[in-house]
Amino acid sequence: MVQKLPKAYLLKEYLCQTDGSYMIEMDRLLRSGGYFVISGPPVQWPKQEKEWTDLQDLAHTLCYELVIIDGNTAIWKKPSNNSCFALKSVPGPTLCDEHDDPKVAWYVPLKDCISQFPSLKEKENSLVELPKWPSRLNEPPQRAADIKNFLDIFKADTRRWQRRVTYYKNVLNLKLGSSSVRNVLDMNAGFGGFAAALIADPVWIMNVVPAYTINTLAVIYDRGLIGVYHDWCEAFSTYPRTYDFIHAIGIESLITDLSRGGNRCSLVDLMIEMDRILRPEGTVVVRDTPKVIDRVAKIASAIRWSTEVYDTEPESNRKEKLLVATKQFWTLSSISG
Repeated sequence: MVQKLPKAYLLKEYLCQTDGSYMIEMDRLLRSGGYFVISGPPVQWPKQEKEWTDLQDLAHTLCYELVIIDGNTAIWKKPSNNSCFALKSVPGPTLCDEHDDPKVAWYVPLKDCISQFPSLKEKENSLVELPKWPSRLNEPPQRAADIKNFLDIFKADTRRWQRRVTYYKNVLNLKLGSSSVRNVLDMNAGFGGFAAALIADPVWIMNVVPAYTINTLAVIYDRGLIGVYHDWCEAFSTYPRTYDFIHAIGIESLITDLSRGGNRCSLVDLMIEMDRILRPEGTVVVRDTPKVIDRVAKIASAIRWSTEVYDTEPESNRKEKLLVATKQFWTLSSISG
């Protein structure tokens, strides 16, 4: 006789499967009050009735509200606070303890607990509390308010990048805003000011927050932009020749070891990775000190980029230089027999 396992055990087993782990991670990423959509298997899919039932049970244990099922598409809404979990009698994943930091996500294993909602002190806006788009782009996010003088810093950063982008276009004649540039990468995005200054242009910008610097990724998402963590001493997770335009401010800081001094990897290796993900005839703009720009120019020449070095915009402190490089389209010379 086959023993029938209790539902609590079956749900625990499902949580240990890949889908369960992924759904808990999805919950960590999803803003409170946000929507989770699955379109396709296992939603009302033939021969996947068990998987569909398990998915619904898991969503229920996460206190998600089922908004609608339409054919093979299901939409759930995430709750806005922890109150449901205090009342919940259905077995399932528990809340992580108060020492868990859901913002830490670089080389962190998937969890089997649910990240708690931010406290009022953390001032994270739920979906319904955020300013509407496009107003949220230039509104200082509340959850960064604990940074000293953040309001002034944020506004100054926004104005600074508007000036810089105007200089890039009008003085350096970069092709931002033209049909030649669509996919843009900002390697050291900060608050996302560069992307915000380009919002009226027909571009798609990936904002990267280096993994070993101040974590500003939440600010980028609160502004309605998109971004990721990355360690630039590792390969970037994308196809070769993905980007038409790469922007790097403080390029040497991307590889600096802040704890021990020196560099964690080679500037040569970093620029070779930039070359891999840059489209032929694509553009690179590097902003750094004259000493670093000189090193970058030498490496750029070695990897067959054409380069020009410019002064920064008049409103800057002129302690930096701008290197503008173009990746040349070339092929290996044929080897004579």
